[in-house]
Amino acid sequence: MESKVVAILETRTGAHLGELIARRGGVPLLAPALNEVPDIEPQKVVDLLRAWRDHPYRMVIFQTGVGTRALFNATGALGSSAEMLQLLARAIVVVRGPKPTGELTSRHVRIDLKAPSPFTTETVLATIAGIDLDGAGVLVQRYGAANEPLRRALEARGAAVDEISTYRWALPDDVRPLVALLDALAASRVDAVVFTSAVQIHNLHAVAQSLGRAGLLAGYLTGPVIASVGPVCTRALAAHGITPTFEADPPKLGPLVAGLDACLSAQPRQ
Repeated sequence: MESKVVAILETRTGAHLGELIARRGGVPLLAPALNEVPDIEPQKVVDLLRAWRDHPYRMVIFQTGVGTRALFNATGALGSSAEMLQLLARAIVVVRGPKPTGELTSRHVRIDLKAPSPFTTETVLATIAGIDLDGAGVLVQRYGAANEPLRRALEARGAAVDEISTYRWALPDDVRPLVALLDALAASRVDAVVFTSAVQIHNLHAVAQSLGRAGLLAGYLTGPVIASVGPVCTRALAAHGITPTFEADPPKLGPLVAGLDACLSAQPRQ
C-alpha cells in the first residue's frame, strides 16, 4: 500500500490503526466519525440493583467492552460493585465478543457462554438458543444504540428484557475532518476507506446530508477500496448502497489491515 491514502473513521483506536497502516507504507487520513458520550445515571444503577435483588435476572448479556467497563465504574462510584458481582454469580453470563470478555475476566466474573466470531447478534442468539427463557428476566448491557433485533428475538422467546445504557453514540464535536474527507473523496484523493463500526457510515452519511451531498456519498465510495471489519458493518454499508471490497475474517484489526494491504498492493502504481 506504498503511498496510498487510507481514510480511517475509527475514534478510540484510530491512531493505532493509522500506525499499522503507516508501517506498511500507507498514508493514514484520520477522520473520526464517532463520539462515545457517557450516558449512565447513578440513580438508574441504584434502581437496577434494587430491582435485580427483588427479581433476579436469569441471564445477563454484555455486548461491549467500553459499556461493561462503564457499568462497573458506575457501581464502583456507588460502592456497589461487590453486590453486582454477587448478583452476576447467580445469573447466566453471556458475552458478545473478546472486549467484554476481557473486562469481565479482569473482575473475576464467571462467563457461562461466549458468542463465537464474528460476534454478531445472530451468533449471540445461536449461543443461547438452548436455554429456556420463557418468563425469564434478561438484562442487556446496551452499546451506543438499542439492539432492537436482539430485544425482539428475546421477547419472542418469552423473556422479559431490561436494558442498561452506559453510553450513546453521537457525532464528533468537530466534524471538520469528516467534511475534509468528503471533499477528498469527491476529488478522488482517497485510495481506501476503513469502516470499523456500523455507526461510522451512518454518521458520515449524516454529515454528507447536512451538506446536501447525501445522494453523492455512494458514488464517492465507489472508486476507493472499501474495507469492512465484519458483517454488522457490511450490512450498514449495504443499507447506504455501498458494497465493501472485502470483509475482514475474523473481524479483527489484523485481518482488516492484511486484507487492505493485499487489495491496495494489487492495484497498479500510478
